[in-house]
Amino acid sequence: MNILGISPEDLGRAEAIPEADISELAALLKVGEPTIKDILEEFKKPGRDPRDDLPRPIFKKEILRLEDLKEGMELQGVVRNVVDFGAFVDIGVHEDGLVHISEMSDRFVKHPLDVVKPGDIVSVRVISVSPEKKRISLSMKKPDG
Repeated sequence: MNILGISPEDLGRAEAIPEADISELAALLKVGEPTIKDILEEFKKPGRDPRDDLPRPIFKKEILRLEDLKEGMELQGVVRNVVDFGAFVDIGVHEDGLVHISEMSDRFVKHPLDVVKPGDIVSVRVISVSPEKKRISLSMKKPDG
């Protein structure tokens, strides 16, 4: 069944994707309207990363590789993933750094989602760098002193 009348060759060509009644398609396919909107957008721009719409942190131009990082550096990053034990933050090098739950705040944190969510721009400080293991430890706590 080809409800929209498009072919695989039409994918990625926004002008080839017809306008559709979102409410009607959602009812017909028994899915939510946001799902239909996402599908139609994907037809127009396949492979688009929804994170591209998020605000961008200001990365330092001189920090391009793991080896450029030094302990104590303060950087901006964007939270890419939140897990039970912390959050992974993109700071502009090829590896995301980990902010362990114990380094998220000066107060007790029950769960990382209480402090951050994916897409948040955060200020972090480099605690340690291990290029051989490709690991970056970060802190969101205020520095002592």
